[in-house]
Amino acid sequence: MKKKIEISYQELESRNELGIEDQKLLSLAEDAREKAYSPYSGFRVGAAVKLANGEVFTGNNQENSSFPAGICAERTALFAAKASHPDAEIECIVITASGSDYVQENPVTPCGICRQVFSEYEHKQDKPFRIVLASVKGKIFTYDSASHLLPFSFYATHLKE
Repeated sequence: MKKKIEISYQELESRNELGIEDQKLLSLAEDAREKAYSPYSGFRVGAAVKLANGEVFTGNNQENSSFPAGICAERTALFAAKASHPDAEIECIVITASGSDYVQENPVTPCGICRQVFSEYEHKQDKPFRIVLASVKGKIFTYDSASHLLPFSFYATHLKE
């Protein structure tokens, strides 16, 4: 039996199509992006995470000359949020990226590790959270769940099977 996986997202043409709260989060993510430490790739990423309790945490990518030692903006923001408020639900994460010598035309999607982290947090809180990916040029993709970015996730329950 064949099963069909459907991935859905909404494509917006500009930040003006976002709600006020998401516009604020995007501004915070853009500020974080500009503070990224990316001397090797020149690729800056910023993220802003909003928790259900109203708290907002930002993060950016942090590179290291020993490349595996760096961390993505998404995980920087999420880990800071969950370290401070481990029981608070994640409502939304907004992510934006740009190159130091070029303008990113389309939104950049999270790497596989970040997608797995999103998936595990959704699984843990038993509730999806929104993901907003914004380009510098204005185009925005919104997803209602991490499952739309990683339909086949790996959970701790798999370790026991």
